[in-house]
Amino acid sequence: MPYRAEYIWIDGTAPTPLMRSKTRIVADGKEPEIWGFDGSSTNQAPGENSDCVLRPVFTCPDPLRGENDVLVLCEVELTDFTPHPTNTRAANVAAAEKYADQSPMFGIEQEYTFMQDGRPLGWPAVGYPAPQGPYYCGVGGGKMVGREIVEKHTDACLKAGLAIEGTNAEVMMGQWEFQIGVLPAPLIGDHIWVARWLLARIAEDYDVEVSWDAKPVKGDWNGAGAHTNFSTAATMESYDAIVTACEALGKKAAEHVAAYGAGIEDRLTGAHETASYQTFSWGASDRSASIRIPWAVEKAKKGWLEDRRPNANVDPYVVSRMLITTCCAALAGEES
Repeated sequence: MPYRAEYIWIDGTAPTPLMRSKTRIVADGKEPEIWGFDGSSTNQAPGENSDCVLRPVFTCPDPLRGENDVLVLCEVELTDFTPHPTNTRAANVAAAEKYADQSPMFGIEQEYTFMQDGRPLGWPAVGYPAPQGPYYCGVGGGKMVGREIVEKHTDACLKAGLAIEGTNAEVMMGQWEFQIGVLPAPLIGDHIWVARWLLARIAEDYDVEVSWDAKPVKGDWNGAGAHTNFSTAATMESYDAIVTACEALGKKAAEHVAAYGAGIEDRLTGAHETASYQTFSWGASDRSASIRIPWAVEKAKKGWLEDRRPNANVDPYVVSRMLITTCCAALAGEES
């Protein structure tokens, strides 16, 4: 019996790309093959030369349809089968292969905000909800909005075989988080993008939108990040390797911040558990630092680091590639 393959790709919308998808009916016994789309409608090609190529790179069960249906994440290519300029996964694969001997691994804490009628879910039409305080990991009553969507998303990720590690309500009302890991590149990006697609698709059924905006509400409200946990074989054995990685990140702080998502200046202000985007710092258990060393890591003198700077709207292929190229190069003794 034929099955449905939902082809998912990342478009060329700037400054923050959008997810796109379309359904292909595939004959029984056949694997999803290369397909195409109109790049002039996705900010990826001019109208007079609009064809772009979808190359399947990651497939998993579709938890929202039939038991034989699949989700197919694709890289975007030009018609000569070279990576499209908007294809960030290809460079990620190259970096991961170059430093594969160091076993770089990642876990990403993906924050997001549910939106409805132009404001965060559950917020009054006029004014603001109660101040931040009771929402983070909260329970009970009308303050914990969106939980049904979160639960359905978690179930969907598990059924799809994604490496979801947990979920929690975040500091601002209507804001939540899920965690994906621990995975190598490019798999960490593959799982994050598919999990994002699933969340946006499930939220459709509730007339709710998912915002990945770094600062969805200006003022005294928390922004939304994608804290990225990173380790290598060396950091899992040596605190000195963690120090080396942190020092290397300090030397390239501006380069990383520039690539960590749109609106980062609005979020990394030095308030609301962030370091300023204009400075670089690292420290143990310090959520106001650019790089946090978890207390258990400091105690064990080995483990991983948490880069707290990436926005919720960061491209996971970009952040994982940059952590690999900056930290692994330093650990290999290469000149920066």
